[in-house]
Amino acid sequence: MNNKKLILTVLILVALAQLYVPAKMILDREKVLAEGIEFKFKTAPIDPNDPFRGKYINLQYENNVIEVQSKDVWVQYEDIYVILAKDNYGFAKIKSVSKAKPNSELSFVKAKVRYIGFNNSHKLTIDYPFDRYYMEESKAYDAEKTYRNSLRDTSKVTYALVFIKDGEAVLNDVLINGVSIREIVKTGQEIKK
Repeated sequence: MNNKKLILTVLILVALAQLYVPAKMILDREKVLAEGIEFKFKTAPIDPNDPFRGKYINLQYENNVIEVQSKDVWVQYEDIYVILAKDNYGFAKIKSVSKAKPNSELSFVKAKVRYIGFNNSHKLTIDYPFDRYYMEESKAYDAEKTYRNSLRDTSKVTYALVFIKDGEAVLNDVLINGVSIREIVKTGQEIKK
């Protein structure tokens, strides 16, 4: 009888732990969205040979390179902290990078070093943690086409809306000329019907 109570108690604890982990992840993301600072990251064209994979848009960013004094202190794929500011148009720009976590008064995001000193330069290329924008399966293909076309059209401004708090980032939306890509695709699909 005691053995059954112990097994039941362990099963209940395991079930609670399994519910806690995803709930904590969701609540953490919601906290960043509610309390984080909004940044607009201009997107850049991507390699046309890297097609839409799965149900997301693969994003790359214009502002992901910074000049560093010495390329020898940086290691490829290491974690770094990118301190951000906003330019005159409200878009994110890199203020500096650090190996140490900055104080919480600064706006920063935890990222990785992609490349160091490409072509013997002292430039550091950053890999942001928000490079995939997931979409509903029925809209994903149209969204990818719309996104790629907007990057080819120089009259359009395409950017990712990202909320950042204490180094954590949540990609909230992809916008083309201030309009959500979800709305553009939805309107386009309604017109086709």
